[in-house]
Amino acid sequence: MADRPVPIIEKRLMDVKLGELGTWIGGRDFSPNGIISSVRRGHDRYYNKYINVKKGGIGGIAMLLAGYITISYMWSYDHLKHDRWRKYH
Repeated sequence: MADRPVPIIEKRLMDVKLGELGTWIGGRDFSPNGIISSVRRGHDRYYNKYINVKKGGIGGIAMLLAGYITISYMWSYDHLKHDRWRKYH
């Protein structure tokens, strides 16, 4: 028996083809409640995949720490860039 086709709106982003991207984005919920629920779903998926596992490792925590370090470096990059051009006599 053949599987029934999944509507574009219910597909994940990685399963959407480039030609279907506009329709998929148009079907998203951009209200405040929709954005909050999508962030909550993303957090739950991350937590269940990397943190809440039977045989856990340091992978999920290390990824979170690496992301924090990268974001903090990007926020202070302008200050660091100006320090590079200073001449010390």
